[in-house]
Amino acid sequence: MRSMFSGRGRRVAACTALALSAGMLLATPASAADPAPVPSVERVKPSFTPPKLVLPGKADGSARAGAQAAQATSPLLSDLDLDGVDDLLFRASDGKLYTTAGGSSLVDLYRFEDIAREIVPIGNQNGQAEPEVLVLSENGALTLYQDVDPTGTPYEYPVGGGWQVYNKITSPGDVNNDGRADVIARDKAGQLFLYLATGSPTKPLGTKIPVGGGWNTYDQLIGAGDVNGDGRADLYGRKADGQLYFYFGTGSTTRPFETRKLIGGGWGKYNQVFPSGQDGSLFARDNAGALYMYLPKGDGTLSAAQKVSDAGDFAGIEQFALGGNVPYTGKDGLMARDSAGTLWFYGSSTTGKLNKRQAISDTGEWAGATWTNLSSLNSDGSADVLQNLSGDLYIEMLYIGGGWGGYNAFVGAGDLSGDGKGDLLARDGSGVLYLYKGNGQGDAFSSRIKVGSGWGGYNKLFGAGDYTGDGRTDLLARTTGGVLYLYAGTGNAAAPFAARKEIGSGWNTYKHLAAAGDLNADGKGDIVGATSGGDLYTYLNTTPGKFSGRSLYGPGFQIYNQIS
Repeated sequence: MRSMFSGRGRRVAACTALALSAGMLLATPASAADPAPVPSVERVKPSFTPPKLVLPGKADGSARAGAQAAQATSPLLSDLDLDGVDDLLFRASDGKLYTTAGGSSLVDLYRFEDIAREIVPIGNQNGQAEPEVLVLSENGALTLYQDVDPTGTPYEYPVGGGWQVYNKITSPGDVNNDGRADVIARDKAGQLFLYLATGSPTKPLGTKIPVGGGWNTYDQLIGAGDVNGDGRADLYGRKADGQLYFYFGTGSTTRPFETRKLIGGGWGKYNQVFPSGQDGSLFARDNAGALYMYLPKGDGTLSAAQKVSDAGDFAGIEQFALGGNVPYTGKDGLMARDSAGTLWFYGSSTTGKLNKRQAISDTGEWAGATWTNLSSLNSDGSADVLQNLSGDLYIEMLYIGGGWGGYNAFVGAGDLSGDGKGDLLARDGSGVLYLYKGNGQGDAFSSRIKVGSGWGGYNKLFGAGDYTGDGRTDLLARTTGGVLYLYAGTGNAAAPFAARKEIGSGWNTYKHLAAAGDLNADGKGDIVGATSGGDLYTYLNTTPGKFSGRSLYGPGFQIYNQIS
């Protein structure tokens, strides 16, 4: 099976004979006399060493003292090494999946070149020993992996597409007390749905059952397993203000959770919260990359936090299995071109900061090039580079077509139409903004859709991901007077943005503004600004439509004439 993280160079070599569906924009490749695009840049994925995890009470990390007693009525979800304790499973910054099972190891859960956006282990569903794992790709395809262990290659069964309509898919455990873990999914309007497990690998989930609305009040939904031993799955929900709530399970499939119970505040300091077992215990990671553990008291409340790792130990992990956050993929950092024409890359560290820069071109190679760094246009989760050569458009050196010279701004914010495929925005000289729907492969676009006029009043359009917490792609725009506005995404290609909302003024202090993707792996899009003096500041998205106070990353950025 081919690794889905094998690099994007193959895509360039394979595009000599494209078969395009009707209506997609792609012209005959440019002739040898036309300007040639700069060679596609190859960013080196950061090295990653899986962390070791030693839990309180057991020096070898194989179990928690007494924690399994409450799990007798709740199936384990991610016990990959069959030692009776759930293991961690996560996607690292190198794009691969790892587990703490058996120490630490790489897991072969690769599906073509799709990145694992959401990872949902659902335990033993078929009577065999090993658990099953659901994986959601960036384009909304859900796949079941059967009998997963730390070293083998499991069987894979496509569940189907269209799951991008949800901003959270997870398992709370066994909802209806039939011995199988079930799945819940929240759509972008806040409606929650229950999918009962069937035990069949070819159709592992039953028909969706509506649970109710209002669940978008939580920026994280975390399955608790069975806290009180009644055989019913329970649930945690964290609000953006840091308040944590608990729901006891009812056993009903139409109303599976009781009225919520406030646990307490202060949980906003964590970028991801996820279950550490099926007894209500939780793990929480802070922006420093330290991991904390909360043990349950049996009534939904939790004991005081126990720090189970040093700062930095769990940095570099982009998404934990069963993580409560809205997962993000698409853009993994910044590109910057210096005055010598060299292109540099600053990757996300998952700690709210950027990694050290790496040169991704030869000196002078990008001098004079017209380029933009876009969110991923295919399903590999890595950003794509657009080049506009006198009206000829290229994406990662793939020739898209001519006639693009009338546009003065391009933005690749992500999926704006709700189909799970990255899209492109383009603004012409009269201030009209157009949307080009992507085909999911990054090699063609549908015919343009007019978004609206009046966009010439902005001197910067940018975005990469979600700034409102609903899982939809949004857009940011700065006026010449320095006022920053947010255009919340609707997921509707015909009218992709809601009415603008002001973020604040004074943003003209920055010579460069750019969307960095998700810098601290909490699922929210973050931005950076560089002053003319060269200081780069980061802004983390904290609550819907708002950013934290700025944090100085470092000086020296005056050497760049473009940051994207």
